Amino acid sequence: MSTEQTPEARAWPTQRSRQSTVAAQFGADRAELMAWALTTADPLADAVVEEIHEHGRTVRIALATGIEHGIAALTDPPAAVAALLTQAESIPDYVDDALLDQGPLPQYSMPNPVHAISLSAGALVRVYQSPSIATVLATTGRLIDGARRRIDETGKWVRTATLPGAMRLGAPGYVQTLQVRMLHAHMRRLARTRGYDEAAFGAPINQVDLARTWMDFTVTSYRAEALMGFDLNGSEQHSLYRYWWYVGHVLGIDPRLIEGIAGNDEAKRVDDLLETVTGPLIPESGVLAKATIESVVDVLHEVLSIPPRMGLHAMYALTRRFHGNSLCDELGLPSAGPADGVLSAAIRVVQARRTKLRQNPDAWRRDQLKQIADARAIDADPSEPTGYQQEAAVEA
Repeated sequence: MSTEQTPEARAWPTQRSRQSTVAAQFGADRAELMAWALTTADPLADAVVEEIHEHGRTVRIALATGIEHGIAALTDPPAAVAALLTQAESIPDYVDDALLDQGPLPQYSMPNPVHAISLSAGALVRVYQSPSIATVLATTGRLIDGARRRIDETGKWVRTATLPGAMRLGAPGYVQTLQVRMLHAHMRRLARTRGYDEAAFGAPINQVDLARTWMDFTVTSYRAEALMGFDLNGSEQHSLYRYWWYVGHVLGIDPRLIEGIAGNDEAKRVDDLLETVTGPLIPESGVLAKATIESVVDVLHEVLSIPPRMGLHAMYALTRRFHGNSLCDELGLPSAGPADGVLSAAIRVVQARRTKLRQNPDAWRRDQLKQIADARAIDADPSEPTGYQQEAAVEA
């Protein structure tokens, strides 16, 4: 049986602002949506996890087969597995071949290491600001162990999911997105068995948390990359956001929270609503932020040619540019000092190079194809399976 709360049992979480405050700022309809989103996780994925715990390997085999080959490959699948796959395989009307093949191309208008920095000092630092997510990581024993591994695994998923054609049914991006979705469900169940306080924070990894994380992989990352000199124009933003609507669909995010967003400005308006119900920082957020930033210092030299001896200071300088001094002070992150001036000079060089490259469409396209080839080469290199792949594996 799923542990998802019934509507009658839902109450506004005490650590996630107040419904009246949200209604006053954003209207009663949005406040009601937030009440639902804070207390709703992913009923379809959660039901599969319960089936796994009840029936074991047979459900795991059906799930793994269905994720890779589709529900049509299964004979009499378990009910929860069938429901999950039916939803994932339902293709929204905005999805077509052009979106799947060309939608993610702007992601590769910059070197792949740029995304490692925007993902870590940008997206993940903000993800960990959520007291709900930080508490889940602490409760499940995943707080600071393997910070770099978590970045690499998240980066692998984002990179794989945004390769052209990768989100077709059964393709690597689609498969890994469903595996990530199931990892969330397993962590959600584990958190509930270890005393996670739903009355305070809402459902673990709830719809607000999922949508807010979606924002961090989009608007937070895109703005961080622009601050490093790697901007996206309006049409490029629109292409990527539409593509991420579909990623969100497969990931189990309610379309009311993300679909229709076409650019950074629209995303920011929705994100302001999500931020209002995120809740105050907890000490674990600062611990996670520091571990995340320090684990990718080596990438900065490759992206902006910052001298290695200034790497950590420059990373903190970038983080303050991405998130502002006030929040960084709350997280307990140190100031940057003279590294900020070096950073500004390096970014101006990047901006000049990028402007010049944009003026030559053929060169721009060649560079884009190179970044795609580099991304495919990274994923072709054999390495230890990610946590979400290990969770999905079925022993022979």
